[in-house]
Amino acid sequence: MNKDLHVVVLMGGWSSEREVSLTSGKGVAAALRERGWSNVTELDMNRDVATRLAELKPDVVFNALHGTPGEDGTVQGMMDLMGLKYTHSGLETSVIAIDKELTKMVLVPHGIRMPEGKIVSSESLHQEDPLPRPYVVKPVNEGSSVGVAIVTEDGNTGNPIGKDVEGPWNHFSELLAEPFIKGRELTVAVMGGDPMAVTELQTKAGFYDYDAKYTDGLTTHICPAEIPYEITCAMMDMAAQAHQLLGCKGASRSDFRWDDERGEDGIYLLEVNTQPGMTPLSLVPEQAKLKGIPYGELVERLIDEALK
Repeated sequence: MNKDLHVVVLMGGWSSEREVSLTSGKGVAAALRERGWSNVTELDMNRDVATRLAELKPDVVFNALHGTPGEDGTVQGMMDLMGLKYTHSGLETSVIAIDKELTKMVLVPHGIRMPEGKIVSSESLHQEDPLPRPYVVKPVNEGSSVGVAIVTEDGNTGNPIGKDVEGPWNHFSELLAEPFIKGRELTVAVMGGDPMAVTELQTKAGFYDYDAKYTDGLTTHICPAEIPYEITCAMMDMAAQAHQLLGCKGASRSDFRWDDERGEDGIYLLEVNTQPGMTPLSLVPEQAKLKGIPYGELVERLIDEALK
C-alpha cells in the first residue's frame, strides 16, 4: 500500500455524536502516522466541508463521522459528486441503514428477525401508550442509542408519559416504538463481509445507551461472549447477511438483543451501524484485536477497501 497517499480524516461535525467522532478521528490519524503514513490531514467538518475537501485534494477520505449528516448519506452523496474515494458505506446503504424502519423493510423479508414496531408522534405518547409496557421508544434515524428510552410500569415517566418528563419525546416529533425484548445485549462486527466475533455488553445502567457506550467503566465487554456455540453462529450469520443485504462496505456493526430463554428464536437484530466507532472503547477495534488485527492494521484495511 502506498503510504504517501494523502488521507483526509473527516471527523467532528455538528451531530449529537460530535465528541465521539473527534475521538475516533484522532485515533485513526495517530495510528496512520505511527504506521508511516506521511500525508495525513485531520478535518473537523464545518459547513464549508466541500470547499475544504476541494482545497485538500485527498486521495482517500477516512470517514470518521458519526450520526447525521456523516452517517445518513448526506456526506456520502457530496463526496460521490466530488469524485472522492471514502471509507465505509456509500449513499444508498447509508440512507437505508440510518433509518430503522427502512432497515426492517430490507432485512425482515429475508428472514432476519427484528422487533415489530410502529412510528408514533411524540405528542401522542402523552395521551396513551402505543404498546403494552414495557416498550422502547427511539428516534427513527439516530445512531449510538441516542435518545433511546425504556418505558416501564414502575418507571418515573407517569402513565401516560408526563409532558414535563425528560425523554426523546421532548426532542423528536416522531419516534419508533418497539416491544422491549428482555435478555442480553450483544453485538457483532463485520469487516469486509466477514463477521469477526460476538461481544456481550453488560452495563451498570441496565441498558447500553449512549453514555454506556462511551463512558469508561459503565459497560463491561465480554469478548468473545460466553454464549452457546449455535447462538454465536446464528448471530454472526445474521450480521453478515445484514451487511450484505444492505450493501455495507468496510466495517459495520450489528446490535442484538437475545432472550436466552428462547434459544435461537430469541435473537433479534436491533440495528446495523454503518459508521461504527473507532475510539479506545469501541467494539470493532476490540473484535479485530481478538482476530489478531491490531488497530493500525484495521484502519489500513478500511482504507485499502475504499481505494479499491
